[in-house]
Amino acid sequence: MPMGLSQEELNRIDEVIGTRRKIKRGATLFRNGEKFTSLYAIRTGFFKTRIASEDGRDQVTGFQMAGEVVGLDGIVNDHHSCDAVALEDAEVCVMPFDRIEEISREVNALQRHVHKIMSREIVREHGVMLLLGSMRAEERLATFLLNLVQRLHARGFSQSELVLRMTREEIGSFLGLKLETISRTFSRFVEEGIVEVKQRHVHIVNTEALRDIVNPKKSS
Repeated sequence: MPMGLSQEELNRIDEVIGTRRKIKRGATLFRNGEKFTSLYAIRTGFFKTRIASEDGRDQVTGFQMAGEVVGLDGIVNDHHSCDAVALEDAEVCVMPFDRIEEISREVNALQRHVHKIMSREIVREHGVMLLLGSMRAEERLATFLLNLVQRLHARGFSQSELVLRMTREEIGSFLGLKLETISRTFSRFVEEGIVEVKQRHVHIVNTEALRDIVNPKKSS
């Protein structure tokens, strides 16, 4: 929600939220090709977005968590361009887009906020393209872990502990890496004392070392 709104403006924005919807783990919130009607604010849980590649395999395009918005892909041509699948039991607030547009005309702060969310999504897409275009496996995984923990920390969680809601295969799909490469890279990070891994629990022991992998310090 945008900050610094009057009570009246907050009440107007409250009107936007149509319903809350519970999504079971493994269920789809919306599908590729489906008509776009709403944005979804994630209240609890974790989602992945995916598209089917030409050879029929799933390509993971992103992971979304509580406090983030999914469905922005549908704004462009009134149809969704990916599937959104719950990685655990989740709950979303359904926000009909025509109501958002209507109220945005009255509450400028909401309009700016929606633009900010869209802009953040564009920046994230650029980040992913950079990730897949030029980085080695270690850099990709380090960037992924740093980004995930930073987003979780912004929502009040630990800066060094995280539970991976997605499988290693899904991480590999997102990062453009084979499952073996993901497993090997995780093992290397463990051996070097950068992370500790117990199944899906990851403890980042040395954040600085992860950052150095992404941005190596130039020796003087």
